[in-house]
Amino acid sequence: MLNATLVHRATPSKWGNAGNSSMNLLKNMLVEKVEQMMEWSSRRSVIRMNGDKFRRFVKAPPRNYSVIVMFTALQPQRQCSVCRQANEEYQVLANSWRYSSAFSNKLFFTVVDYDEGADVFQQLNMNSAPTFMHFPAKGKPKRADTFDLQRIGFASEQLAKWIADRTDVQIRVFRPPNYSGSIALALLVSLVGGLLYLRRNNLEFIYNKTGWAMAALCVVFAMTSGQMWNHIRGPPYAHKNPQNGQVSYIHGSSQAQFVAESHIILLLNAAITMGMVLLNEAATSKGDVGKRRIICLVGLGLVVFFFSFLLSIFRSKYHGYPYSFLIK
Repeated sequence: MLNATLVHRATPSKWGNAGNSSMNLLKNMLVEKVEQMMEWSSRRSVIRMNGDKFRRFVKAPPRNYSVIVMFTALQPQRQCSVCRQANEEYQVLANSWRYSSAFSNKLFFTVVDYDEGADVFQQLNMNSAPTFMHFPAKGKPKRADTFDLQRIGFASEQLAKWIADRTDVQIRVFRPPNYSGSIALALLVSLVGGLLYLRRNNLEFIYNKTGWAMAALCVVFAMTSGQMWNHIRGPPYAHKNPQNGQVSYIHGSSQAQFVAESHIILLLNAAITMGMVLLNEAATSKGDVGKRRIICLVGLGLVVFFFSFLLSIFRSKYHGYPYSFLIK
């Protein structure tokens, strides 16, 4: 009975020592991983990872830090212009975090390039790039941990807002100074000022209604085509399907658009406006009847064809819209 009691009392101590040893091992592994991540982060704001590093420092426990991963394809042979644009915004965001006073070891920015970690893409069943994912400190990523790039765009400010929602880490985006806008404005003012000075004795061109009308139309075309939305959201220029290589210039949703799409809409609006101007010219001018008839037909053709094209784009974005004209 005494021996049994001794064995019974020794057993919990044995398992307790094993448990403590296991916990110490995990703690040491965690400390080592955090120290390694901090060392890499001190060298560059975005840590490059291959398949082995991704599985060890992002996927495998223990981990008490969140990781933002950009899956991309930056090699020139991949011809992914969107990846390069997204990478620039990602670098701005990572630098803003790295050099902020709130920087800590609770959040790291990493990147996995397809040519360095194709096995990671296969493991995650990922067939498009760029893609942003958040890997939380505890548990597995949920659906909301994948950034909706197609709908929101990849501007640094939008990424920072998404990260704040997922991690409660607030990042204030600091962009490097860009003097191109100021220089362009200064050159424009200098050009206009020089022109006014040279023609100071003849300023009748200022009262030219046609010139002011053209300038107003340019502003209207730029605004109605969605240029301001592009400036705010920073969408990709177009989308290339990685499976079949097909390039899409029109976004399939009414909640988003590509930069190329705004250019197309601008040209369509300009063509329709030109048609309306020709129709007005044919109706109000007092020239040759045959010439006026030709101008009328050309104007009518521009309005009918390009308005049909514009309506077809509208139908492709607002699914279920019942009306069409000439072009399905």
